[in-house]
Amino acid sequence: MKRRRRATHYSGAPPFSGASLGSLLLWLEATPARAAGVLDDLSFDPQVVSFAFGGGLAIFAAAIVITHVRERAVWRRREAALSAESEDARAQLDRAKTFLAAEPQIFLAWKAADAEPDIHSSSLMMTGAAVAPRRLLDFSAWLAPKDAQELEGAVERLRKSGESFRLALGGVAGRHFDADGRAVGGSAVLRIREVSGDRLELIGLRERYAAAQSELAGLRAMLKALPAPFWIRDDAGELIFVNDAYAQAVEAKNPEDAVARKLELLDQSARSAAEQARAKNSVWRERVNAVVAGERHPLDVTQAAPSGAAAAIAIDRHEVETVRADLEEQMQSHVRTLDQLPTAVASFDRARRLMYCNDAYAKLWQLDLAFLEQKPTDGQILDRLRAEQRVPVESDYRAWKERLFEAYHSPEPVTHTWHLPNGRIVDVVAHPNPQGGVTYLYDDATKAYDLETRFNALARMQSETLDTLHEGVAVFGSDGRLRFSNPAFARLWRLDPEELAKRPRFEAVAAECRALHSKEETWAALQGFVTGLNEMREGLTRRIERNDGVVLDCAAQPLLEGAALLTFVDVSADVSVERALTDRNKALLAAEKLRNDFIHHVSYELRSPLNNINGFVHLLGEASTGPLNARQREYLGYVSKSSAALLAIVDDILDLATIDEDAMKLEFSDVDVETTMRAAIEGVQDRLIENSIEVQIVAMDDVGAFRGDAKRVRQILFNLLSNAIGFSRPGQTVTLAVMRRENEIVFKVTDRGRGISPEILERVFDRFESHTAGSRHRGVGLGLSIVRAFMDLHGGKVFIDSAPGEGTTVTCIFPAPAAHEEERLVAASAGGAE
Repeated sequence: MKRRRRATHYSGAPPFSGASLGSLLLWLEATPARAAGVLDDLSFDPQVVSFAFGGGLAIFAAAIVITHVRERAVWRRREAALSAESEDARAQLDRAKTFLAAEPQIFLAWKAADAEPDIHSSSLMMTGAAVAPRRLLDFSAWLAPKDAQELEGAVERLRKSGESFRLALGGVAGRHFDADGRAVGGSAVLRIREVSGDRLELIGLRERYAAAQSELAGLRAMLKALPAPFWIRDDAGELIFVNDAYAQAVEAKNPEDAVARKLELLDQSARSAAEQARAKNSVWRERVNAVVAGERHPLDVTQAAPSGAAAAIAIDRHEVETVRADLEEQMQSHVRTLDQLPTAVASFDRARRLMYCNDAYAKLWQLDLAFLEQKPTDGQILDRLRAEQRVPVESDYRAWKERLFEAYHSPEPVTHTWHLPNGRIVDVVAHPNPQGGVTYLYDDATKAYDLETRFNALARMQSETLDTLHEGVAVFGSDGRLRFSNPAFARLWRLDPEELAKRPRFEAVAAECRALHSKEETWAALQGFVTGLNEMREGLTRRIERNDGVVLDCAAQPLLEGAALLTFVDVSADVSVERALTDRNKALLAAEKLRNDFIHHVSYELRSPLNNINGFVHLLGEASTGPLNARQREYLGYVSKSSAALLAIVDDILDLATIDEDAMKLEFSDVDVETTMRAAIEGVQDRLIENSIEVQIVAMDDVGAFRGDAKRVRQILFNLLSNAIGFSRPGQTVTLAVMRRENEIVFKVTDRGRGISPEILERVFDRFESHTAGSRHRGVGLGLSIVRAFMDLHGGKVFIDSAPGEGTTVTCIFPAPAAHEEERLVAASAGGAE
């Protein structure tokens, strides 16, 4: 019965697929049980299988043996060849190591795909000490910066493009290296070795040669650029080198032209002396005169001849001598100038000995010229001044003098202030001299200190005065910043004094003030005045009405150097009073107009009945009306007088009202003086008779006439006579005098009455001022007011002179120009009218 074939493989089944036959046989020999299992699974005949395996194994073994024998012979030959090659390579390696160790060097090899190099080094010292191989790649650590940068660039080009190079490098420790880079078998190889021996010496010689050549080139360039002529002669005395200054001096095109043409700068005698010095290998120095660019100049020539050849240089002293002469002249001029200065000047040398002093110095310290001409030292002068008490009194005079002498060693000027025993103050400035020594400047500052003290006192007084003012004061500079302000300014505008102390600009101050006064026109005008660039600024005034009802008067005035002064005055009370007065004045004007209207109306209303009364009185006095008895005639006279007096009062009131309204017009004509006087006297004739008073007329023969209103002149005289009669006692005389004085007509009315007291005299020309003073005179007080008003209209003057108990004199002066002057005035008036 056949065995049933298993569906699964043994876990130790060999991998038949792809397995070699030998492997299979070895596996079967090692695991016969498994082989049997396999055979069972394959359902082969065991005998056949055993025979097949046996034959196969025999054949395989024979083949293995034959192959082994043949390969072993090959292996032995290969081993012998490899052994020979290994010995040869070892020998080559030993030789290479020996060669590499023969001198200090380093090999660095970069393969194409490697980023880091292989480093092989011998005992090479890079910086005086052994360096780790990996640190060799930091070339800047052991090479000079320039060489390190050059080597890095060469290595970079070698690795990228295979560019070979060879460089001589300098180390930071003074060592020298030779770098050789090239491409070998696809790798970039760099060999670095230290240079020594003859090669190192050769490198040193090359460097010294290059340095010498560089120095020689620099020296030639410097000699060529020298402003002084320079030349070199060979052993034969011929010119072999000259510079540009030499060529210019001998007027050659260039140095080569001067050498080719053998142009000499010195004359024959000077060249002979120089040649003799060159023959002796000695230095020759001499001042000679030579023609330089067509002009004869003094030259300081120096020649040195160390080894046959001679080099010489000529320093042109012409400019130096010219400058020296100019300097000497300037110094003399400065000396003359210093002698004229009010400042005392004294100069001492480095030995502290007097070199120079001006006249002011001798006068300031009262030193005689004989003493100063001995050139005393600084200390000797101070000792003499101390003995004469002309220097400050110091407790330690020696220390004070040493401090003063420190100026001789100071690089900067030293300043002192001396308070002398006689009360003078002297400012002393010690200037170090460039050549050594000190120059003292003594300035008598007594007046300056006194003025400064007064100025400071005045400034303090002004500041205190401004601080106590009730008016706000602010001063702004030309830059628009606040320079000064008093407390009243801050108080008026409710500003913070601490902020004002920071000197704000005008714009900032105005911004704070706008809370109380927002009118931009005001601040724009003030800002334009404060910050404007107009040098012809004019002051301005402005009334500022603030939001809180306060009224300020602002005044702006220009100050020196573009500054501006602003003042603010609180006029709120004045404005209130002014407004009240304005309202009252308007009310008074209205009342006056009402009064004038009333007076006109009443006067005209009174004039009509008075005229009627006068008319009827006149008719009653006529015989045609009928006879009147004595009592009736007496009563009729009283009525006539009363009505006439009342009519005169009404006329006076109307005249004053007309004058107040500027409606009074004078009718100018030639006024005959005597006729007018008699007419006025005729008007008061009844009063004269009634009071038993006489009138005396005093008139000069040449009085003549003058231009005026005859009616008003007569009215003036009438009023004056009426007052004089009223204040006179019976039996007295009233004088009416007239005279012509230059271009004036003078009327005088004098009485011998009771006179007028001084307190009443001041008010006699006021309206409705009537003071009888115990006299029989009665009136409403308009007579003298009418007189003054008419005199003003005539352009005249009225004066009153009176004393109690002595009488009164009233003087009226009318303008009365001469005939030719009157004609000129009339012509001028006519011309103006045209």
